[in-house]
Amino acid sequence: MMRDIRELTLLELEDFFNALNEKKFHAKQVYDWLWKKHVNRFDQMTNISLPLRDQLSHDFTFRALQSAIIQSSSDGTRKFGFKTDDNLIVEGVLIPSNDRTTACISSQAGCALNCLFCATGKLKLQRDLTGGEMFDQVVEIEKTAKKITGKKLSNIVLMGMGEPLLNYENVKTAIERISSENGLGYSTSRITISTAGIVKMIRKLADDKMTCHLAISLHTADHFKRDQIMPINKSNPLDELSAAIKYFHQKTGIRVSYEYLLMKDFNDTLKDARQFAEFCKISPCKINLIEYNEVDGSPFKRSIPERTHSFKEFLESRNLVVNLRKSRGADIDAACGQLAGKLQ
Repeated sequence: MMRDIRELTLLELEDFFNALNEKKFHAKQVYDWLWKKHVNRFDQMTNISLPLRDQLSHDFTFRALQSAIIQSSSDGTRKFGFKTDDNLIVEGVLIPSNDRTTACISSQAGCALNCLFCATGKLKLQRDLTGGEMFDQVVEIEKTAKKITGKKLSNIVLMGMGEPLLNYENVKTAIERISSENGLGYSTSRITISTAGIVKMIRKLADDKMTCHLAISLHTADHFKRDQIMPINKSNPLDELSAAIKYFHQKTGIRVSYEYLLMKDFNDTLKDARQFAEFCKISPCKINLIEYNEVDGSPFKRSIPERTHSFKEFLESRNLVVNLRKSRGADIDAACGQLAGKLQ
């Protein structure tokens, strides 16, 4: 199978042209076409000679995503279906609001974690996405954002299908391309990786000095309850996750975020809030309380407004920074936890 040209580094492209006895500046030209101009065909590289373009197409291929906006929500949210070259469907979401425009992208086709509250986990893992495929999602969602708002994306979150830290190297490559001046030029302060809590890889993020934000999908600070809804907790228990978060903050100085789905009569009591507040003492943090979006086959329901208000109020009484994230795109199955590749 021919190699996807977007897997090559600039140095590898230079080596390729050197082997052809061609000037190495062609490598920078090709690299710019790939990551600055976002082409996905060799014939679009118009400042490269035809014989060199033919040579590139002989030795390499593009495994770019094909995309279409498949649904628009009544609240302005757009859900995208992206088709891979091996006919898998992954989904991304554009969430416009008054003060920001956010792209939520996927890192895997499917997911191996099988969290009880999440539709994506029921698909099982089909494969990791490449750095180029994640990059494609941002490019396509940004095009639509510009049409709608006239502006670039303000935030990029890896909170779609899959567990980003189980596809670490490709995620790292995607972030490098998205943030590079030779790519999309987004500041890493505008990029967030969301994880269910892969302890070893949270520590690796810190050791690799990754400067993007980190969001932990916690959903309960009760070890027994977390075991029930998130199988990953058995191999990455809360005490080890707590130590990894503390390590991450000490190494990077970055304040972590916690994602907390409020599920009726399961994790929305004041006792749950008290446990959560105690967990939050390990490092500076901010909290996103999320209205639960019901999915097929899940036993959970959304917490009632009174419980949600009391939960939020208790956390704020402990001087914690709390944001209540309203459900967006639920009418098109584009809200948190609902991405399930239904186009398949």
